[in-house]
Amino acid sequence: MTEIGTIYGVILALLFAVAAGLVGSFALMKRMILAGDVISHIALPGLGLAFLLHFNPLLGGAATLFLGTLLIWKLQKETGLATEVATGVVFAGSLAIGAALTPKEDLIEALFGKFAQLSTGAFLIGVVAVVLIIYFVLHFKSALVLNLFSPDLAAATGVKLDRLNLLFLLVFSLTVLVGLRFFGAMLAGALIMIPAATGRRLAHDLSHFLVASSLASVLAVGLGFILKAYVFRSLDLGPTIVIVSAALFGLSLARSAA
Repeated sequence: MTEIGTIYGVILALLFAVAAGLVGSFALMKRMILAGDVISHIALPGLGLAFLLHFNPLLGGAATLFLGTLLIWKLQKETGLATEVATGVVFAGSLAIGAALTPKEDLIEALFGKFAQLSTGAFLIGVVAVVLIIYFVLHFKSALVLNLFSPDLAAATGVKLDRLNLLFLLVFSLTVLVGLRFFGAMLAGALIMIPAATGRRLAHDLSHFLVASSLASVLAVGLGFILKAYVFRSLDLGPTIVIVSAALFGLSLARSAA
């Protein structure tokens, strides 16, 4: 189980990278790219309760993450607040509650994650989640683009904007949830933010943008695993991957300037 569990973990991390690149691309275009970092912190109260009561942290994180996402959508819909404002309000409360609830000895794992072997069941659940994310982005790509550039035209063509915005927020949160296993609440949004920024520097149309973001994300994860295994053995996997991702972004800036 040890070897196969590790293989499951690597495969799921690479699949997550593809999903994160796709979702991050649309998050960047919707000007909510920083929401990935903020939304991930909404999982903290659930993670803290899970550590406190000794049950699966991802279950606790999922509960508060999706409840928080629904609350953000409701605030945005009922008050007219921008997504980042509504997210910021929920984030502040979640961070305080999570920090208060999480036992100190488990706080580092909650914030920065821990690479763990996966059972077959956990792996299959993760794969289903990633497939749903990728399917949503590809299936609703045209509606998402139309909503970005002309909400009125999107509504006139039959796109239900409120439902589409809610679905995107839920898919965004699902992406963060999968990332929690590897990156924790502090860094879960990093693989949504940074590869999308890298892809934007390298591509000039939507299709190439989506591909470049996903490839940058997969490359960061793959190199992160290699560096963790053979070079930076004392570092945790999550921070290693994020450092590689940031380095790739730096290379994209150098390429653009050349």
